[in-house]
Formats: sequence, C-alpha cells, structure tokens
Amino acid sequence: MLPQRIDRDVVEKAMGRADKAGQYGAIYQDLLGFVPPRIEARLSVTGALDPVMVEIQERMREHGMYPKCFDVKTSQLMLFGMLLMDSSDAAVLHGIAARRAGASWEEMQAVVNLCFLFRGLSAANRGAETLANIAKREADTAARKAA
Repeated sequence: MLPQRIDRDVVEKAMGRADKAGQYGAIYQDLLGFVPPRIEARLSVTGALDPVMVEIQERMREHGMYPKCFDVKTSQLMLFGMLLMDSSDAAVLHGIAARRAGASWEEMQAVVNLCFLFRGLSAANRGAETLANIAKREADTAARKAA
C-alpha cells in the first residue's frame, strides 16, 4: 500500500540534516496520523540539499490544499477522487486524510462511484481496494491503541 521508508541516517550522513523536516512532518502527522514515506524522503533529502525549495513546496501545498471555501473533509474527498482518476498511489493518502477529517464510508464510495463514471471498472476496482486497505489500516491502528 505504501512505499518503503528511506534510511534517514544514510541520508543525513550523505546529504546533511534537514532542519525543518520535523516541523513540516508535523503537518502530515496531523493530517494523516503519520508522515508518508515519499514525503519523508522529500523533506529529508530536498530539505537538506535545498531547504528553500521545500519551503516553497510546502507553502504552495498549504495554499492549494486548504482553500477558505472548502473544509478539510471536502478538499480531501476531492483530492482522493482526482488522484483515483489518475490511478495515483497517492489516492490512498488523501483517502486516509478524508476519513480522519470525518468522511463516511458512504461518502468515500460516492467518490469512487463518480470516478467510475469517467474512468471505468478499473477505477471502481482500485477504489474498492483502496477503501478496503484504509479500513484495514484503521482497524490495525485501533487494535494497537487498544493494546
């Protein structure tokens, strides 16, 4: 479901330390409950080699992802659908964020259904698989918290 994490020690030894990686990572931690591996890589690698670029990227992401006219749930549902249309593996991240922002399974399925209308059965299949994987992740997280 998610790619493998980078070895941050190797990155720091080879490229240096990204001073704001933790600060930017906290934003993703709040939105998703974790920092996704590819985002961790960008924050660590680009953050060490070109911290101004990471700052620009993060300011653009924040501006685009949190428009004043939409709540977080609506934005995340739209991003989930857009990325599902594109068969992007990042769709799962925005699906997780939508659920954390209060999206119901019915709303998630409605987005998959909309995607199906224009992308076909492959989107319906991938969407169902994504929802199942998100449900499994939620169940695993709940079990860890209960233990």
